[in-house]
Amino acid sequence: MARLEKLYKQVDNIKEQYFIRNRIAEENRQKENEAAVIIQSWFRGYQVRAYLSHLHKNATLIQKIWRGFTARRLFRQRVKTAYFIMKMNFYNKMAVKIQQRWRGYYVRKYVHNYYARKRYLEGLTRKNEHIRRDLEEFAELQRRERERITLEKEEKEKNIQAQRLHFLLSTKQCPGVFNSPFRVEPDEMELRLRKVKPFLLQSAPKERKTPILTPDLSNLMPNRERLPPIHKKPQGPFRPALEVQQQRHRPLEPSLRVATSITALEEAREELKRQEWRTRVIDQTFLPFSNTSRNKRYESLMHTSTPFEQVPYGTKHFREEHKEYLQGKKPFKTVFTTCHIFDKFGRLYSNAGNIV
Repeated sequence: MARLEKLYKQVDNIKEQYFIRNRIAEENRQKENEAAVIIQSWFRGYQVRAYLSHLHKNATLIQKIWRGFTARRLFRQRVKTAYFIMKMNFYNKMAVKIQQRWRGYYVRKYVHNYYARKRYLEGLTRKNEHIRRDLEEFAELQRRERERITLEKEEKEKNIQAQRLHFLLSTKQCPGVFNSPFRVEPDEMELRLRKVKPFLLQSAPKERKTPILTPDLSNLMPNRERLPPIHKKPQGPFRPALEVQQQRHRPLEPSLRVATSITALEEAREELKRQEWRTRVIDQTFLPFSNTSRNKRYESLMHTSTPFEQVPYGTKHFREEHKEYLQGKKPFKTVFTTCHIFDKFGRLYSNAGNIV
């Protein structure tokens, strides 16, 4: 009883302590809740990160194994390809060597005989030496002939000069210019003046340039065969003057583009129109007698119709005249690809050109 009495006396104190502690607990509950949330978030984040790290390690391991497998397979394939290419190159090289040896053997034996070629070259060398020796002899003969012609020309000029200077011939009473008494022998011109006859005054020819005399070597080498001409038809300065003149003044040969008129197409169309007009029975267009073809107009020839004329809608050239016939049929196969904009017409664009 005493203890119960004591407890009754402490009821107010107990209530006060209860309310104080309850208030303190309420004040700390929010902080504890936030601390618990932080601890839970950290723990859960740690768990998720550990799980993701585990998944990343497993994914890396799988990728490493797969990439190693694919790389080894690709490497083996490349090794096989390289080995195959090396083997084919080796086979090609060996084939080239075999072909080279065989073609060399075949050419040396059947096409290009070495010994026959050697005999031919030896014969050609002997023939060249013979021809060269003949050409040297021929050149020596030409040189001698030119020297002879030059000496004859000089001798003739000296004789003409002596005939003109014949009045300087010395006499017994009066020695001439070329016969000086102080010389042992008379001059060469003096001896030449004694041999020639003087020119008459009226018939004295004027000094002219003597033409160049071509040596006649036919008498020197009568048995030698003449070389054939290089060209059967004379070339260069050896051509006749009339032929050269005709070639220089020959008429021009215009090309087809130059010879054709620019208005040839229009002229042909006009001619076709005139022919069509001549073959008509009446000048008026065809007037149908029934109502079935009343709206159809007369179709002229395709060559005479101008390409700028607007073809009326619904003629036989349009496929849209009878659309019921086109159901279930395949469209025309075009050679060139169509424009992408018109392919999308009706699907992506409206009739006004706007995007649907």
